[in-house]
Amino acid sequence: MRERVFFKLLGIFLPLTLISAGLAIFLLREGWAAGNAVIASSALGLLLAVVISSLAALWIAGAFTRILQTAERLSSGDLTTRGSEDLSGEMGEVAAALERMASRLAQDFATLNTSRRQLETLLNSMEDAVIAISPDNRLQWTNQRMDSLVRTRFRAPVVETVRDPDFLRAIRGANELRRVLTARATSIVPGRTFDVTAAPMPEGGAVAVLRDLTETERMEKTRRDFIANVSHELRTPLTSIQGYAETLLDGSSENHAREFLEIIRKNASRMSRLTEDLLTLARVESGEQRFDIQPVPSAELLRDAVESFQEVARAHDIELLVEDFPRDLVSADREAIHQVFSNLMDNAMKYAASGRRLVLGARPIDRGLEFYVRDFGPGISSEHLPRLFERFYRVDKARSRESGGTGLGLAIAKHIVLAHGGNIRAESELNHGSVFLFSLPLAAKLEPAVS
Repeated sequence: MRERVFFKLLGIFLPLTLISAGLAIFLLREGWAAGNAVIASSALGLLLAVVISSLAALWIAGAFTRILQTAERLSSGDLTTRGSEDLSGEMGEVAAALERMASRLAQDFATLNTSRRQLETLLNSMEDAVIAISPDNRLQWTNQRMDSLVRTRFRAPVVETVRDPDFLRAIRGANELRRVLTARATSIVPGRTFDVTAAPMPEGGAVAVLRDLTETERMEKTRRDFIANVSHELRTPLTSIQGYAETLLDGSSENHAREFLEIIRKNASRMSRLTEDLLTLARVESGEQRFDIQPVPSAELLRDAVESFQEVARAHDIELLVEDFPRDLVSADREAIHQVFSNLMDNAMKYAASGRRLVLGARPIDRGLEFYVRDFGPGISSEHLPRLFERFYRVDKARSRESGGTGLGLAIAKHIVLAHGGNIRAESELNHGSVFLFSLPLAAKLEPAVS
Protein backbone atom coordinates (compact mmCIF):
# COMPACT_ATOMS: atom_id res chain seq x y z
CA MET A 1 0.00 0.00 0.00
CA ARG A 2 2.90 2.35 0.78
CA GLU A 3 4.32 1.78 -2.70
CA ARG A 4 0.87 2.34 -4.25
CA VAL A 5 0.51 5.71 -2.55
CA PHE A 6 4.05 6.71 -3.53
CA PHE A 7 3.43 5.84 -7.19
CA LYS A 8 0.06 7.63 -7.16
CA LEU A 9 1.77 10.79 -5.97
CA LEU A 10 4.53 10.27 -8.53
CA GLY A 11 1.88 9.71 -11.23
CA ILE A 12 0.35 13.10 -10.40
CA PHE A 13 3.57 15.08 -10.29
CA LEU A 14 5.54 13.31 -13.06
CA PRO A 15 3.32 14.28 -16.08
CA LEU A 16 3.22 17.89 -14.95
CA THR A 17 6.98 17.87 -14.46
CA LEU A 18 7.61 16.37 -17.89
CA ILE A 19 5.26 18.85 -19.60
CA SER A 20 6.89 21.79 -17.80
CA ALA A 21 10.37 20.51 -18.60
CA GLY A 22 9.50 20.01 -22.28
CA LEU A 23 8.03 23.50 -22.53
CA ALA A 24 11.11 25.00 -20.86
CA ILE A 25 13.47 23.18 -23.22
CA PHE A 26 11.41 24.27 -26.27
CA LEU A 27 11.40 27.91 -25.22
CA LEU A 28 15.11 27.78 -24.42
CA ARG A 29 15.91 26.39 -27.88
CA GLU A 30 13.67 28.88 -29.66
CA GLY A 31 15.08 31.74 -27.63
CA TRP A 32 18.67 30.86 -28.47
CA ALA A 33 17.73 30.35 -32.14
CA ALA A 34 16.01 33.77 -32.33
CA GLY A 35 18.68 35.43 -30.27
CA ASN A 36 16.07 36.52 -27.78
CA ALA A 37 17.76 36.63 -24.39
CA VAL A 38 14.49 37.30 -22.52
CA ILE A 39 12.84 34.15 -23.83
CA ALA A 40 15.99 32.13 -23.18
CA SER A 41 16.37 33.36 -19.62
CA SER A 42 12.65 32.77 -18.95
CA ALA A 43 12.94 29.26 -20.28
CA LEU A 44 16.03 28.66 -18.14
CA GLY A 45 14.16 29.89 -15.06
CA LEU A 46 11.22 27.67 -15.90
CA LEU A 47 13.53 24.68 -16.25
CA LEU A 48 15.11 25.44 -12.85
CA ALA A 49 11.64 25.76 -11.29
CA VAL A 50 10.70 22.41 -12.79
CA VAL A 51 13.76 20.77 -11.19
CA ILE A 52 13.07 22.36 -7.80
CA SER A 53 9.35 21.41 -7.91
CA SER A 54 10.27 17.85 -8.88
CA LEU A 55 12.55 17.56 -5.89
CA ALA A 56 9.84 19.04 -3.66
CA ALA A 57 7.32 16.57 -5.06
CA LEU A 58 9.64 13.66 -4.33
CA TRP A 59 10.16 14.96 -0.75
CA ILE A 60 6.38 15.33 -0.21
CA ALA A 61 5.77 11.82 -1.57
CA GLY A 62 8.44 10.44 0.77
CA ALA A 63 6.94 12.31 3.75
CA PHE A 64 3.45 10.97 2.96
CA THR A 65 4.92 7.49 2.72
CA ARG A 66 6.61 7.88 6.15
CA ILE A 67 3.39 9.08 7.75
CA LEU A 68 1.48 6.22 6.14
CA GLN A 69 4.04 3.72 7.46
CA THR A 70 3.66 5.17 10.97
CA ALA A 71 -0.14 4.95 10.76
CA GLU A 72 0.01 1.33 9.57
CA ARG A 73 2.30 0.32 12.45
CA LEU A 74 -0.07 2.00 14.91
CA SER A 75 -3.06 0.17 13.43
CA SER A 76 -1.21 -3.15 13.77
CA GLY A 77 -0.65 -2.53 17.51
CA ASP A 78 2.94 -1.25 17.51
CA LEU A 79 2.49 1.78 19.74
CA THR A 80 6.24 2.36 20.10
CA THR A 81 6.74 3.42 16.46
CA ARG A 82 8.09 6.90 15.74
CA GLY A 83 8.37 8.76 12.39
CA SER A 84 8.63 12.51 12.90
CA GLU A 85 12.37 12.83 13.51
CA ASP A 86 13.25 13.83 9.91
CA LEU A 87 10.03 15.69 9.07
CA SER A 88 9.37 19.39 9.45
CA GLY A 89 6.58 21.80 8.79
CA GLU A 90 3.01 20.57 8.41
CA MET A 91 4.16 17.02 7.66
CA GLY A 92 6.19 16.99 10.87
CA GLU A 93 3.18 18.27 12.86
CA VAL A 94 0.97 15.51 11.43
CA ALA A 95 3.58 12.86 12.32
CA ALA A 96 4.06 14.35 15.81
CA ALA A 97 0.28 14.27 16.37
CA LEU A 98 0.26 10.57 15.45
CA GLU A 99 3.10 9.93 17.92
CA ARG A 100 1.28 11.75 20.72
CA MET A 101 -1.82 9.67 20.04
CA ALA A 102 0.29 6.49 20.09
CA SER A 103 1.86 7.52 23.41
CA ARG A 104 -1.55 8.15 25.00
CA LEU A 105 -2.89 4.87 23.66
CA ALA A 106 0.15 3.03 25.06
CA GLN A 107 -0.43 4.57 28.50
CA ASP A 108 -4.14 3.66 28.39
CA PHE A 109 -3.37 0.09 27.35
CA ALA A 110 -0.74 -0.23 30.09
CA THR A 111 -3.27 0.99 32.67
CA LEU A 112 -5.88 -1.48 31.37
CA ASN A 113 -3.38 -4.37 31.46
CA THR A 114 -2.36 -3.48 35.01
CA SER A 115 -5.99 -3.37 36.12
CA ARG A 116 -6.69 -6.68 34.37
CA ARG A 117 -3.72 -8.37 36.05
CA GLN A 118 -4.73 -7.00 39.44
CA LEU A 119 -8.29 -8.26 38.95
CA GLU A 120 -7.05 -11.71 37.86
CA THR A 121 -4.71 -11.88 40.86
CA LEU A 122 -7.56 -10.93 43.18
CA LEU A 123 -9.93 -13.51 41.69
CA ASN A 124 -7.27 -16.24 41.64
CA SER A 125 -6.48 -15.63 45.31
CA MET A 126 -10.11 -16.22 46.33
CA GLU A 127 -11.11 -19.37 48.18
CA ASP A 128 -14.36 -19.32 46.21
CA ALA A 129 -14.60 -20.56 42.63
CA VAL A 130 -15.57 -17.97 39.97
CA ILE A 131 -16.86 -18.66 36.44
CA ALA A 132 -18.02 -16.20 33.77
CA ILE A 133 -20.08 -17.02 30.68
CA SER A 134 -20.78 -15.06 27.50
CA PRO A 135 -24.29 -14.00 26.36
CA ASP A 136 -24.53 -17.22 24.31
CA ASN A 137 -23.86 -19.34 27.45
CA ARG A 138 -20.27 -20.24 26.57
CA LEU A 139 -17.34 -20.33 28.99
CA GLN A 140 -15.56 -16.98 29.05
CA TRP A 141 -13.31 -17.00 32.11
CA THR A 142 -12.58 -19.02 35.27
CA ASN A 143 -10.27 -18.50 38.22
CA GLN A 144 -7.74 -21.05 39.45
CA ARG A 145 -10.08 -22.38 42.15
CA MET A 146 -12.68 -23.23 39.52
CA ASP A 147 -10.03 -24.86 37.33
CA SER A 148 -9.08 -27.11 40.25
CA LEU A 149 -12.68 -28.32 40.63
CA VAL A 150 -13.63 -29.12 37.03
CA ARG A 151 -11.97 -29.38 33.63
CA THR A 152 -12.50 -26.08 31.79
CA ARG A 153 -12.20 -25.19 28.10
CA PHE A 154 -12.47 -21.63 26.73
CA ARG A 155 -15.58 -20.95 24.61
CA ALA A 156 -17.03 -24.37 25.39
CA PRO A 157 -20.77 -24.49 26.25
CA VAL A 158 -21.15 -24.11 30.00
CA VAL A 159 -23.19 -27.35 30.15
CA GLU A 160 -20.07 -29.26 29.03
CA THR A 161 -18.09 -27.82 31.96
CA VAL A 162 -20.64 -28.03 34.78
CA ARG A 163 -23.61 -30.39 34.56
CA ASP A 164 -25.27 -29.63 37.87
CA PRO A 165 -28.90 -28.65 37.03
CA ASP A 166 -29.27 -26.18 39.90
CA PHE A 167 -26.05 -24.37 38.94
CA LEU A 168 -27.08 -24.23 35.26
CA ARG A 169 -30.53 -22.94 36.17
CA ALA A 170 -29.01 -20.12 38.24
CA ILE A 171 -26.33 -18.92 35.80
CA ARG A 172 -28.59 -19.18 32.73
CA GLY A 173 -31.36 -17.40 34.60
CA ALA A 174 -29.00 -14.57 35.58
CA ASN A 175 -27.89 -14.30 31.93
CA GLU A 176 -31.40 -14.23 30.49
CA LEU A 177 -33.44 -12.54 33.23
CA ARG A 178 -30.69 -10.00 34.12
CA ARG A 179 -31.05 -10.42 37.87
CA VAL A 180 -29.16 -12.07 40.72
CA LEU A 181 -30.09 -15.70 41.43
CA THR A 182 -28.89 -18.18 44.05
CA ALA A 183 -28.84 -21.96 44.19
CA ARG A 184 -27.29 -24.90 46.04
CA ALA A 185 -25.29 -27.32 43.87
CA THR A 186 -24.52 -30.83 45.07
CA SER A 187 -23.21 -32.63 41.97
CA ILE A 188 -20.40 -30.37 40.70
CA VAL A 189 -17.89 -32.40 42.72
CA PRO A 190 -19.06 -35.70 44.28
CA GLY A 191 -19.58 -35.43 48.02
CA ARG A 192 -19.34 -31.62 48.16
CA THR A 193 -21.95 -28.88 48.41
CA PHE A 194 -21.64 -25.38 46.91
CA ASP A 195 -23.62 -22.21 47.47
CA VAL A 196 -24.01 -20.56 44.03
CA THR A 197 -24.61 -16.83 43.48
CA ALA A 198 -25.05 -15.84 39.82
CA ALA A 199 -25.26 -12.20 38.64
CA PRO A 200 -25.57 -10.61 35.18
CA MET A 201 -22.64 -8.66 33.67
CA PRO A 202 -23.19 -5.15 32.20
CA GLU A 203 -22.18 -6.07 28.63
CA GLY A 204 -24.10 -9.36 28.61
CA GLY A 205 -23.32 -12.76 30.01
CA ALA A 206 -23.19 -13.70 33.68
CA VAL A 207 -20.71 -14.49 36.45
CA ALA A 208 -21.20 -17.06 39.22
CA VAL A 209 -19.40 -17.42 42.56
CA LEU A 210 -19.33 -20.90 44.14
CA ARG A 211 -18.68 -21.15 47.88
CA ASP A 212 -17.81 -24.59 49.26
CA LEU A 213 -20.17 -25.37 52.16
CA THR A 214 -18.97 -28.93 52.71
CA GLU A 215 -16.86 -28.22 55.80
CA THR A 216 -19.43 -25.77 57.20
CA GLU A 217 -22.22 -28.33 56.87
CA ARG A 218 -20.01 -31.03 58.38
CA MET A 219 -19.27 -28.84 61.39
CA GLU A 220 -22.94 -27.92 61.72
CA LYS A 221 -23.88 -31.60 61.63
CA THR A 222 -21.19 -32.35 64.22
CA ARG A 223 -22.58 -29.59 66.44
CA ARG A 224 -26.13 -30.93 66.12
CA ASP A 225 -24.98 -34.49 66.81
CA PHE A 226 -22.94 -33.31 69.78
CA ILE A 227 -25.90 -31.48 71.32
CA ALA A 228 -28.17 -34.47 70.70
CA ASN A 229 -25.64 -36.91 72.18
CA VAL A 230 -24.95 -34.78 75.25
CA SER A 231 -28.69 -34.36 75.83
CA HIS A 232 -29.20 -38.10 75.50
CA GLU A 233 -26.25 -38.98 77.74
CA LEU A 234 -27.44 -36.62 80.48
CA ARG A 235 -31.10 -37.55 80.19
CA THR A 236 -30.54 -41.22 81.05
CA PRO A 237 -28.82 -40.73 84.45
CA LEU A 238 -31.04 -37.76 85.29
CA THR A 239 -34.13 -39.88 84.69
CA SER A 240 -32.75 -42.58 87.00
CA ILE A 241 -31.82 -40.08 89.70
CA GLN A 242 -35.21 -38.41 89.51
CA GLY A 243 -37.14 -41.67 89.57
CA TYR A 244 -35.31 -43.22 92.51
CA ALA A 245 -35.30 -39.93 94.45
CA GLU A 246 -39.08 -39.70 94.05
CA THR A 247 -39.39 -43.31 95.22
CA LEU A 248 -37.35 -42.53 98.35
CA LEU A 249 -39.39 -39.43 99.05
CA ASP A 250 -42.53 -41.47 98.72
CA GLY A 251 -41.35 -43.51 101.72
CA SER A 252 -42.84 -46.76 100.51
CA SER A 253 -39.53 -48.50 99.78
CA GLU A 254 -37.61 -48.19 103.03
CA ASN A 255 -36.18 -51.70 102.67
CA HIS A 256 -34.60 -50.75 99.35
CA ALA A 257 -33.37 -47.29 100.35
CA ARG A 258 -29.70 -48.21 100.35
CA GLU A 259 -30.00 -49.89 96.95
CA PHE A 260 -31.74 -46.84 95.50
CA LEU A 261 -29.17 -44.48 96.98
CA GLU A 262 -26.38 -46.55 95.41
CA ILE A 263 -28.09 -46.26 92.00
CA ILE A 264 -28.40 -42.51 92.47
CA ARG A 265 -24.71 -42.31 93.43
CA LYS A 266 -23.63 -44.29 90.34
CA ASN A 267 -25.67 -42.12 87.99
CA ALA A 268 -24.41 -38.92 89.61
CA SER A 269 -20.85 -40.26 89.28
CA ARG A 270 -21.51 -41.01 85.61
CA MET A 271 -22.74 -37.45 85.05
CA SER A 272 -19.66 -36.13 86.79
CA ARG A 273 -17.37 -38.20 84.56
CA LEU A 274 -19.24 -37.04 81.48
CA THR A 275 -18.95 -33.35 82.34
CA GLU A 276 -15.27 -33.78 83.28
CA ASP A 277 -14.54 -35.50 79.97
CA LEU A 278 -16.44 -32.81 78.08
CA LEU A 279 -14.38 -30.10 79.75
CA THR A 280 -11.13 -31.98 79.05
CA LEU A 281 -12.03 -32.48 75.41
CA ALA A 282 -13.02 -28.83 75.01
CA ARG A 283 -9.72 -27.63 76.52
CA VAL A 284 -7.63 -29.89 74.30
CA GLU A 285 -9.56 -29.10 71.10
CA SER A 286 -9.46 -25.34 71.64
CA GLY A 287 -5.74 -25.30 72.44
CA GLU A 288 -6.44 -23.96 75.92
CA GLN A 289 -4.77 -27.02 77.41
CA ARG A 290 -1.02 -26.35 77.63
CA PHE A 291 1.28 -29.35 77.45
CA ASP A 292 4.69 -29.51 79.09
CA ILE A 293 6.46 -31.37 76.31
CA GLN A 294 9.87 -32.68 77.33
CA PRO A 295 12.20 -35.49 76.22
CA VAL A 296 10.85 -38.59 77.98
CA PRO A 297 12.18 -42.17 77.78
CA SER A 298 9.60 -44.27 75.99
CA ALA A 299 10.23 -47.15 78.42
CA GLU A 300 9.12 -44.94 81.33
CA LEU A 301 5.83 -44.13 79.60
CA LEU A 302 5.12 -47.84 79.17
CA ARG A 303 6.20 -48.67 82.73
CA ASP A 304 3.98 -45.92 84.22
CA ALA A 305 0.97 -47.20 82.27
CA VAL A 306 1.52 -50.78 83.43
CA GLU A 307 2.01 -49.79 87.08
CA SER A 308 -1.14 -47.67 87.10
CA PHE A 309 -3.34 -50.46 85.72
CA GLN A 310 -1.70 -53.48 87.32
CA GLU A 311 -4.21 -53.70 90.20
CA VAL A 312 -7.20 -53.00 87.94
CA ALA A 313 -6.05 -55.69 85.51
CA ARG A 314 -5.56 -58.18 88.35
CA ALA A 315 -9.07 -57.42 89.64
CA HIS A 316 -10.46 -58.22 86.18
CA ASP A 317 -8.28 -61.33 85.91
CA ILE A 318 -6.43 -59.82 82.93
CA GLU A 319 -2.74 -60.40 82.30
CA LEU A 320 -0.84 -57.19 81.52
CA LEU A 321 2.36 -57.56 79.44
CA VAL A 322 4.94 -55.36 77.74
CA GLU A 323 6.43 -56.76 74.54
CA ASP A 324 8.92 -54.13 73.39
CA PHE A 325 10.90 -51.76 75.59
CA PRO A 326 12.68 -49.31 73.24
CA ARG A 327 15.23 -46.94 74.76
CA ASP A 328 14.46 -43.91 72.57
CA LEU A 329 13.44 -40.53 73.93
CA VAL A 330 10.18 -39.04 72.66
CA SER A 331 8.81 -35.50 72.91
CA ALA A 332 5.83 -35.79 75.22
CA ASP A 333 3.92 -34.43 78.17
CA ARG A 334 4.20 -37.33 80.59
CA GLU A 335 0.81 -36.77 82.27
CA ALA A 336 -1.05 -36.26 78.98
CA ILE A 337 0.38 -39.43 77.41
CA HIS A 338 -0.42 -41.31 80.60
CA GLN A 339 -4.04 -40.25 80.08
CA VAL A 340 -3.88 -41.56 76.50
CA PHE A 341 -2.67 -44.95 77.75
CA SER A 342 -5.31 -44.91 80.50
CA ASN A 343 -8.13 -44.25 78.04
CA LEU A 344 -6.93 -46.95 75.63
CA MET A 345 -6.38 -49.54 78.36
CA ASP A 346 -9.66 -48.71 80.09
CA ASN A 347 -11.42 -49.11 76.76
CA ALA A 348 -9.75 -52.51 76.20
CA MET A 349 -10.62 -53.78 79.69
CA LYS A 350 -14.27 -52.80 79.26
CA TYR A 351 -14.87 -54.25 75.81
CA ALA A 352 -12.19 -56.94 75.38
CA ALA A 353 -11.88 -58.49 78.83
CA SER A 354 -12.80 -61.87 77.38
CA GLY A 355 -9.33 -62.07 75.85
CA ARG A 356 -7.79 -62.14 79.36
CA ARG A 357 -4.64 -60.45 78.12
CA LEU A 358 -3.42 -56.94 77.25
CA VAL A 359 -0.09 -56.25 75.55
CA LEU A 360 1.66 -52.89 75.46
CA GLY A 361 4.70 -51.95 73.42
CA ALA A 362 6.39 -49.54 71.06
CA ARG A 363 8.23 -49.84 67.77
CA PRO A 364 10.31 -47.40 65.72
CA ILE A 365 8.83 -45.61 62.72
CA ASP A 366 10.11 -42.85 60.51
CA ARG A 367 11.18 -39.96 62.83
CA GLY A 368 9.21 -41.30 65.77
CA LEU A 369 7.92 -44.21 67.84
CA GLU A 370 4.57 -45.94 67.52
CA PHE A 371 3.07 -47.15 70.80
CA TYR A 372 0.34 -49.76 70.85
CA VAL A 373 -2.22 -51.40 73.14
CA ARG A 374 -3.27 -54.83 71.90
CA ASP A 375 -6.21 -56.86 73.20
CA PHE A 376 -7.44 -60.34 72.31
CA GLY A 377 -11.17 -59.74 72.59
CA PRO A 378 -13.96 -60.13 70.01
CA GLY A 379 -12.54 -57.48 67.67
CA ILE A 380 -14.28 -54.65 65.81
CA SER A 381 -16.00 -54.80 62.45
CA SER A 382 -14.18 -52.87 59.69
CA GLU A 383 -17.04 -50.42 59.05
CA HIS A 384 -16.66 -49.02 62.57
CA LEU A 385 -12.89 -48.39 62.46
CA PRO A 386 -12.94 -44.98 60.68
CA ARG A 387 -15.34 -43.52 63.27
CA LEU A 388 -13.94 -45.00 66.50
CA PHE A 389 -12.32 -41.72 67.56
CA GLU A 390 -15.42 -39.58 67.07
CA ARG A 391 -17.16 -38.13 70.10
CA PHE A 392 -19.88 -40.40 71.54
CA TYR A 393 -19.38 -43.00 68.83
CA ARG A 394 -20.04 -46.50 70.16
CA VAL A 395 -19.86 -49.86 68.44
CA ASP A 396 -22.28 -51.40 70.95
CA LYS A 397 -24.28 -48.57 72.52
CA ALA A 398 -26.15 -50.65 75.11
CA ARG A 399 -23.02 -52.38 76.38
CA SER A 400 -21.09 -49.10 76.48
CA ARG A 401 -23.60 -47.46 78.77
CA GLU A 402 -23.77 -50.51 81.02
CA SER A 403 -19.98 -50.38 81.45
CA GLY A 404 -20.16 -46.73 82.51
CA GLY A 405 -18.26 -45.25 79.58
CA THR A 406 -18.90 -41.67 78.47
CA GLY A 407 -18.07 -42.20 74.79
CA LEU A 408 -15.37 -39.50 74.92
CA GLY A 409 -12.24 -41.43 75.97
CA LEU A 410 -10.97 -42.22 72.48
CA ALA A 411 -11.79 -38.70 71.24
CA ILE A 412 -9.73 -37.20 74.09
CA ALA A 413 -6.84 -39.59 73.33
CA LYS A 414 -6.96 -38.58 69.66
CA HIS A 415 -6.75 -34.85 70.31
CA ILE A 416 -3.95 -35.22 72.87
CA VAL A 417 -1.89 -37.23 70.37
CA LEU A 418 -2.59 -34.73 67.57
CA ALA A 419 -1.49 -31.88 69.86
CA HIS A 420 1.85 -33.72 70.26
CA GLY A 421 2.30 -33.88 66.49
CA GLY A 422 1.44 -37.58 66.26
CA ASN A 423 -1.30 -39.77 64.83
CA ILE A 424 -3.64 -42.37 66.25
CA ARG A 425 -5.43 -45.26 64.56
CA ALA A 426 -6.99 -48.67 65.20
CA GLU A 427 -6.58 -52.04 63.53
CA SER A 428 -8.95 -54.93 64.15
CA GLU A 429 -10.48 -58.07 62.78
CA LEU A 430 -13.56 -59.82 64.09
CA ASN A 431 -12.72 -62.60 66.55
CA HIS A 432 -9.02 -61.73 66.41
CA GLY A 433 -8.78 -58.81 68.83
CA SER A 434 -7.87 -55.17 68.26
CA VAL A 435 -4.80 -52.98 68.44
CA PHE A 436 -4.82 -49.23 69.08
CA LEU A 437 -1.69 -47.41 67.90
CA PHE A 438 -0.47 -43.85 68.35
CA SER A 439 2.78 -42.19 67.32
CA LEU A 440 5.01 -39.60 69.02
CA PRO A 441 7.97 -37.72 67.50
CA LEU A 442 11.49 -38.53 68.67
CA ALA A 443 13.12 -35.98 70.95
CA ALA A 444 16.18 -34.13 69.67
CA LYS A 445 19.34 -35.86 70.83
CA LEU A 446 21.64 -33.76 73.02
CA GLU A 447 25.33 -33.71 72.17
CA PRO A 448 27.55 -34.90 75.05
CA ALA A 449 29.42 -32.12 76.81
CA VAL A 450 33.20 -31.91 76.18
CA SER A 451 35.23 -31.67 79.36
